[in-house]
Amino acid sequence: MIKRLLTSAVLGGAILGSQASLAADYTLKFGHLANEEHIWHQAAVKFKEEVEANSDGQIEVQLFPNEQLGAEMDVINSIQLGTADMTITGESLQNWAPKAAMMAVPYAFRDSAHLKKAVEGEIGDQIEAQITERANLVPLAWFERGPRQLTSNRPITSPDELDGLRLRVPNVPLFVDTWEALGARPTPMAFSEVFTSLQQNTIEGQENPLSLIESASFDEVQDYVNLTGHVRSWIYVVIGKNKLESLPEDLQQVVRDAAQEMQSYEAGLFETDQKRLRESLEERGMEFVEVDTEAFAEKARPAVLESLSDEQRELYEAIQDL
Repeated sequence: MIKRLLTSAVLGGAILGSQASLAADYTLKFGHLANEEHIWHQAAVKFKEEVEANSDGQIEVQLFPNEQLGAEMDVINSIQLGTADMTITGESLQNWAPKAAMMAVPYAFRDSAHLKKAVEGEIGDQIEAQITERANLVPLAWFERGPRQLTSNRPITSPDELDGLRLRVPNVPLFVDTWEALGARPTPMAFSEVFTSLQQNTIEGQENPLSLIESASFDEVQDYVNLTGHVRSWIYVVIGKNKLESLPEDLQQVVRDAAQEMQSYEAGLFETDQKRLRESLEERGMEFVEVDTEAFAEKARPAVLESLSDEQRELYEAIQDL
């Protein structure tokens, strides 16, 4: 009996010792709002795989999709407190870094190439530096977001054709002011109310990226996707500055390299998904309409400039000059 107990104790100790040897030296808690099917989460999985493989298991990345660690702002606050480590976040960062407002300004960018040039150049460097300095977060990678498009039950090719269109917009003053300047009648409304309001003709249109147009089944209550592309934006994957700097330099580089792999991987997923979304909506009966984007941008410009601070306006003009 004693021999059996001793044998069990030795075996138990060996198992515990083996588990301890397998435990990672560092853990990164990565929380975000997307679900498991979303391309952002697929990119986060890629990041986890790269970090764990290239750190020889010294770093474990724990993923928490679906707001498991809280909403976007909650996770940012948790990172700043040291109870979470990473998240995916966008223009909300302007709460700390005013230059981050550029991440969702109407008609700041002409197309994807223009946006990429800004984000990966001196303008992006300025925005990232201010985020790090004022929010204590380090942007590791960026993802392009699908441009916001206008849906309606009649084709709209120029601002003149808006003609008082009753349009749902998020409760963002800049969006309200911009659509008023363009000639629509913008109505701030919760996203959950939009489908029913379109169905009942309380509103006549709405604006969102193709991904939300598809997932909300707006094809059932709207006929046209007018390709206004009025907001082109991006989002950052960020890590707490203190957390990153707590890692040895070689592991900091592992994290940064994995983030670049994740960024490239997500960019491929994004391009494929944008094509799929258009095909899906066309199959459901929606018609895509080319619009005079220059006319929209020109008419929106005074309202956009009016909403920006001097610091933001300077950055906006630098973007236009690229």
